Amino acid sequence: MKHFTIITQYPVSKMQKLIRLWLATVFLFGFTCLFAECIWAQESYPIALEGQFANLSKVKLWYTDIGEKSAKEVVVMLHPNTGTSAVWADQSRALAKAGYRAIAFDRRGWGQSVYATEADNGAQSIAEDLESLVMYLKLDRFHLIGIAGGGFAAIDYAAWQQKRLKSLIIGGSTGQLSDPAMKEIVQRLEIPGIRKIPAHYREVGPSYRARSPEGTLKWLEVEEHSMQKNAKSQNLYTLNTLDKISTIKVPSLLIAGGADLLAPPSLMRIWGQRLKGHQWFLIPEAGHALTWEEPELFTKAMLDFLNQQTK
Repeated sequence: MKHFTIITQYPVSKMQKLIRLWLATVFLFGFTCLFAECIWAQESYPIALEGQFANLSKVKLWYTDIGEKSAKEVVVMLHPNTGTSAVWADQSRALAKAGYRAIAFDRRGWGQSVYATEADNGAQSIAEDLESLVMYLKLDRFHLIGIAGGGFAAIDYAAWQQKRLKSLIIGGSTGQLSDPAMKEIVQRLEIPGIRKIPAHYREVGPSYRARSPEGTLKWLEVEEHSMQKNAKSQNLYTLNTLDKISTIKVPSLLIAGGADLLAPPSLMRIWGQRLKGHQWFLIPEAGHALTWEEPELFTKAMLDFLNQQTK
């Protein structure tokens, strides 16, 4: 006796097709949400704070200042070369909420800060402009934070005006050290030609670019409006060196990004050894744009450290 397998195909209605499509979409959304932890729903971007100008000698510095003016603890923040005071908006709000007074400013020739004449373009150092702003605001001792290029200036100021500082935080920074040995190390670590590629590829980590294309575009908007046309970079007050870093005795925290191509953890650990008793915090998948890519982790590390210093 022969056996036959009969396959009957029933016509699929339009409604059945829609139901299948809906189920597939729900499944795909659920799987993706589990895999990516719904990060797109949690993504947020710094919303610029209102600011004002400080009319200083030959420069008008744009700055933001939130929190109680009578707050005992004041934090001043220095932005990276590819940013402005806008990158500190999230941290400023978190600091104010925690009872700190938070101040950030655009360096001369960046963002909204304006130098008086061409002779003042790139004149003085960021450290000197910071000191002028500190005097303008009549600040006493304060906590200083600098990331990337702002870290260069933070080291410069800390070594020069150490008596003004309560603590120092530096994130994702090479330190711009002039020691021949350090320059050689940087040359060995740095990918050839990396500084010639578009800024977001060298500075924004791959994890963030993968999960947040919209956030990457917003970062680019800030970067494109950071350094003004024809603006010149400011020199350091004195060259940063390992010996200079060794003179800094205030409590310090270094924050590094595990995916930072410009200031990798290995580099920061080398010069960081000169900051006696410093604390260390690593954000594993962050690139060079620490505060933008991982604002919650950066802010937590920042506040935990600052709270230790203010007990």
